Amino acid sequence: MSDVITTNVLVIGGGPGGYVAALRAGQLGLETVIVDADGLGGACLNRGCIPSKALIHAAETYASMTRAASGAGSMGIRLSASPTLDFPETIRWKDGIVRRLSTGVGALLKRARVRHIAGRAVFSDAKTCTVEQDGKTLTLRAQNVILATGARPAELKHLPFGGDVISSTEALSLDRPPERLVVVGAGYIGLELGQAFAKLGSQVTIVEAQDRILPGFDAELAQPVLKALTRDGIALHLNAKAMAATEQGLEIETADGARQVLPADKILVTVGRRPVTEGFGLETMGVDLSGPFISVDTRLRTSMRGVYAIGDVTGEPMLAHRASAQGELVAEVIAGKNRAFDPVAIPAVCFTDPEIVSVGLTLSEAEDKGYAAQVALFPFQANGRALTLGESDGFVRIVSARDDGRVLGVQAVGAHVSELSGEFTLALEMGAVLEDLAGVIHAHPTLGEAFLESALKALGHPLHA
Repeated sequence: MSDVITTNVLVIGGGPGGYVAALRAGQLGLETVIVDADGLGGACLNRGCIPSKALIHAAETYASMTRAASGAGSMGIRLSASPTLDFPETIRWKDGIVRRLSTGVGALLKRARVRHIAGRAVFSDAKTCTVEQDGKTLTLRAQNVILATGARPAELKHLPFGGDVISSTEALSLDRPPERLVVVGAGYIGLELGQAFAKLGSQVTIVEAQDRILPGFDAELAQPVLKALTRDGIALHLNAKAMAATEQGLEIETADGARQVLPADKILVTVGRRPVTEGFGLETMGVDLSGPFISVDTRLRTSMRGVYAIGDVTGEPMLAHRASAQGELVAEVIAGKNRAFDPVAIPAVCFTDPEIVSVGLTLSEAEDKGYAAQVALFPFQANGRALTLGESDGFVRIVSARDDGRVLGVQAVGAHVSELSGEFTLALEMGAVLEDLAGVIHAHPTLGEAFLESALKALGHPLHA
């Protein structure tokens, strides 16, 4: 025997897309159930975005204190003894943040009268699934189903996860920094974690199959990060292929066909993420795929009536904030509101040292789309706030149309530039032109003044460049 639960909205997955969809549906008065097997908040809160940023901050704090103790302190600050690292305590601190946020998500869902069921859903048809919980089977039937199953780390066939070959998930739960860490993949996940462990004392080597780091960002943005890798003593092998794990470490093949083994205690594979479309009966639901992803329209509808999909499982860009925006929207679509997912731009942020933000089009992308475009760049070396922070590497860059000054894209690299991503994105969503940006009075001294100065430079009358 099994208990039968019927509901208006059934959300599968409690990540930043799923829980926001459930929360908004509950706010709109829709009877809603959310089923999640991996902890409310999903991969982002529990195993990705939040814990990695906590570890990155702890690593930067430790590295700054270590420099001060070595006699290389800045701003006249010196420490008489080197700091000590209690890494298990660092992990407990990180886990405490995760628990607090996950508990908060549960409280929000409860306030919105959303029922949360912990377990793994398996569908027998498009609107019916079962969940095993506490030794009994729950059967759930819904008028509307939202699939928000997310993504998981991709593994290499010749370098499967297990033992000393780890994904970002395991990297964030180690009991100590590995003495020697080899990172496969120089994308944003690999560099974020590679830099963090280097600052925590690991000897880090990064292997990348392409000819430069951060292939998802243009080379000018990546250059200050490359400089920081050299500063932190991180070895880099470009145009190199990871071949196999050995007892000594990782065997690679270089561009000239030579083989060598890189010593490693742990091998961290960060070659992307793949959507979770298996293990919950998707094949029984009559839902069309587009490659590895679930195909949806601008209202997040799948090919099956009453079945929707959001977040990483629907394609690139695989970003938590995209999933959350889709989650809010799909709940309103189900509630009968006239909504469509058609953002002008979705910001991409890389939490490397220094950070990178990219919103909208780069110059080459704008030209490929037929725009007569121009670019203006303002360096943080001329920004007072950046200098007072002791972090002046980087710049803000605006791409705009030559004819009417329409802002087409904004890119930045520098310390704390992630906090400017909202302003950049708002400018694009509001259809701003250069004169709009130039007319906004920015507080002084702030990093945001570099955005103003870039606009003034594009207009031909910079004040501080």
